[in-house]
Amino acid sequence: MKIPFTKAHGARNDFLLTWSHEAPADGLNRLAEAICDRNTGIGADGWLLVGRAQGGASGSIRLFNCDGGEVEISGNGTRCAAAFLVEEGASAGDLIIATGAGPKHLRPISRHGHEHWFEMNMGPARIPEGCLRYTLNAAGQDWDVTILDVGNPQCAVIVSDFDFDWKSAGRAIETHPLFPKRSNVSFVRKLDDVTIDVRFFERGVGFTFSSGTGSTGAAAAAAARGLVRRGTAASPVTVRTLAGPLELRWEETGGEHADIHLTGPAEITARGHFYFG
Repeated sequence: MKIPFTKAHGARNDFLLTWSHEAPADGLNRLAEAICDRNTGIGADGWLLVGRAQGGASGSIRLFNCDGGEVEISGNGTRCAAAFLVEEGASAGDLIIATGAGPKHLRPISRHGHEHWFEMNMGPARIPEGCLRYTLNAAGQDWDVTILDVGNPQCAVIVSDFDFDWKSAGRAIETHPLFPKRSNVSFVRKLDDVTIDVRFFERGVGFTFSSGTGSTGAAAAAAARGLVRRGTAASPVTVRTLAGPLELRWEETGGEHADIHLTGPAEITARGHFYFG
């Protein structure tokens, strides 16, 4: 079986994209694990099945992590899907992409060849009662965390430095009994009132160079705790990742929560076929 794919990355968080009608109807979890394998497959953090425009949306996505599990959303992955749709002939204007976390609005900022920049409305961050400052015991110690939801589960761990085995800690926190569906984990260090430095350990993936939803959760946690102020269009909050900076701003919606908008890149890097089975 030949599976067409396009490879893209959003700040070195890489994905394979396939039109949903070009994928088999069954066995998607096993296929996702195979195509994402970095030794025997093409290699990626996740596999996106992209649906065509329907019902007012420019397209839709289903996301499978490299462990084969299907999850709600990836911020970087959704930008990659937007770049894919643009290069496949979708409108060069704003896009609405249906995701497992609801429809997401993306506004194109610039394009240089196959590199696209978008501002994406990530939606609101929701922090359950009692979860703004929570002490979580994992990997043999107590961690100062904020537990929140930005369309997928996030655990933001506030740290003063990264001089510890944060990958092992991330693995232990991801699978903590408090998270029956596991959690994405970010380690957040304040640099100044508008800048944080973050490391990511993603659910079903492990270490990633960056994360769109992780950056959103980290910035939202830092703002809620008073470590940084809410970013604006003129002065956004910068999240420094190992792949470079991502910028976020808040926009009041008139309700209880404000929408958070993230600006970042998505670059198409390859196309081909994966031979499966």
